[in-house]
Amino acid sequence: MLNARLQALPREARDTLFLLAVIGLILLPQVPNLPWWCSTLAAIVLLWRGTLAVQSAPLPGKGWRIALLALTIAATYITHRTLLGRDAGVTLVVILLALKTLELRARRDAFVVFFLGFFTMLTNFFYSQSLLTAFAMLLALLGLLTALVNAHMPVGRPPLTQAARTAGWMALMGAPIMLVLFLLFPRMAPLWGTPSDAMAGRTGLSNTMRVGTITELALDDGIAARIRFDGGRVPPRTTLYFRGPVLSQFDGREWTAAPRFQRAAAPPNLRVRGPATGYEVTLEPTNRPWVLTLDATPARPDLPGYELSATPELQWVANRPISDLVRYRAESFTQFESGPVRRTTALQSYVALPPGSNPRTVALAAEMRADPALAGAATPALVQHVLQRLRTGGYSYTLEPGLYGDETADEFWFDRKAGFCEHIASAFVVLMRALDIPARIVAGFQGGEINGIDNFWVLRNSDAHAWAEVWQEGVGWVRVDPTGAISPDRVGQFRRLAPQPGLIAGAIGAMNPTLSQNLRAAWEAVNNGWNQWVLNYTQSRQMDLLKTLGFEAPSLQDLALVLLALLVVASLGGAAWTLWERSQHDPWLRLLGQARARLRQAGIELPEGASPRQMAERLAERFDGGAEPARQWLLRLEAQRYARAPAEALPALRREFRRLAWPR
Repeated sequence: MLNARLQALPREARDTLFLLAVIGLILLPQVPNLPWWCSTLAAIVLLWRGTLAVQSAPLPGKGWRIALLALTIAATYITHRTLLGRDAGVTLVVILLALKTLELRARRDAFVVFFLGFFTMLTNFFYSQSLLTAFAMLLALLGLLTALVNAHMPVGRPPLTQAARTAGWMALMGAPIMLVLFLLFPRMAPLWGTPSDAMAGRTGLSNTMRVGTITELALDDGIAARIRFDGGRVPPRTTLYFRGPVLSQFDGREWTAAPRFQRAAAPPNLRVRGPATGYEVTLEPTNRPWVLTLDATPARPDLPGYELSATPELQWVANRPISDLVRYRAESFTQFESGPVRRTTALQSYVALPPGSNPRTVALAAEMRADPALAGAATPALVQHVLQRLRTGGYSYTLEPGLYGDETADEFWFDRKAGFCEHIASAFVVLMRALDIPARIVAGFQGGEINGIDNFWVLRNSDAHAWAEVWQEGVGWVRVDPTGAISPDRVGQFRRLAPQPGLIAGAIGAMNPTLSQNLRAAWEAVNNGWNQWVLNYTQSRQMDLLKTLGFEAPSLQDLALVLLALLVVASLGGAAWTLWERSQHDPWLRLLGQARARLRQAGIELPEGASPRQMAERLAERFDGGAEPARQWLLRLEAQRYARAPAEALPALRREFRRLAWPR
């Protein structure tokens, strides 16, 4: 029914609707990144233009277009406080593309829309370079090419399928060139970054920890990193702590990192033992400089394009935010100690608490110190006493703890007795400091899961975790995870609290949980392949490719030479193909066309289908027997084609044609 209606439309209306549908496909992935008014206005304009096309109604006047343009420029400035930059620029490009359809009258306007559409299509990759985005933009590319080919067929009503086949062949013919440029064109840093961090209220890694302000934590199941352990040997799961920021300053509600000068006063003094664990990390963009590593990593990870340095708290950081997908190697030791082994003045900042904060927790610490069973107890005994309190005191791990007040540690220990890892770690460290034990919070990731299809270890944002480190005389900093005392499953066996599935995923999971898990693993494995082979094709991998081609110490100059050599070979191949294709055309018809051109120069106009005999007759009429050699040559050309036994070969006629004096 719909197809019949489309067939009944005039060609101009049909082509316009098709182009509007392609523009809608280009803009659809941008909706989450655009201001709401921009998406709404673009949709209204496209629907309006489609209605005008179906009704064959006149387009809006110049005044309407100028008013809409002024309105969108003002709205863009109000929204972004600028007309420059990525976000404001994309907003303007999107709305200009939509508005340009309102003056889509001639082929010239259509070509402007086509090429503006190609540019807008590229802006999708400013925000996401995922496999889904690439697939959607491939469809959009084929759609725009189809519309472009269709615009070059102005006569009649050619079906869109014919233009689509031509567009598909164009894309296939361009694919080898695209592949060569992808492999050999010098890799450069991206010209844009990812959006600012917006992890509040969701699981994920952050550089601060504000306790008690989030009433309900939403699990973000997005992938944060993928790890391939050397030989497939995954360390024991209880040792899988991936280190992020270390938070040691507390103002009563918020934990932050210590100032640089304060951290510099406490050297790391890392001491490792046991076997090393080698692995490769594929880290998703974070817009943070943190380089995720397994605790603890003494040697600098191998991350091309970045300068890395280690903080005194054993965290590796890059010289700039990681705004694109990166891959790096590292080597870690899960058995380690760090920090001073004797108490120094540098440790005093790790026992500091805001004056008057959490008085009941401070009183609890005083009771413990006064307890005869704990009198003079060392740090390990005090830590175990607090962990035992967590195990047996009715405390619980939950993602819906409710809103805490100002005294977060007091509320956790005595009132609510419930929270997620940040509440537990914060309350634990506050109590340790009240006991005059240096303590700090470490944020990072803990755990993960194996993808059975590609055998990568997967860390999700829902694996973000906070744990504690306490200082112990003669040992240094020691990891303590108080969440494990309340919920061992959160640390040991990895039976995670799962986010609510979507409608389709929930239906599949209800019918067949194994199928749902397998589909998810397969999709993530495909995405991982896209990340490994496409998004993470870096300059170092280009150099590795040149090494396989025989270059011992490849450089960018070698890369340019290889690319230039391939371009020369491709050009010569194209020239050879052109010569071969010309030789495959009918040489007799080509010679007849050359003769027709000579007659045209002599003022004799002939139809395209004129035979050599007709040409000879017109030649005799025009020059009254004065062009007999040319006339005889035309007759012999006809005989060469149609006589049963041609007297002359075509090469002889071609040579005679060059020597023949044609009348003028």
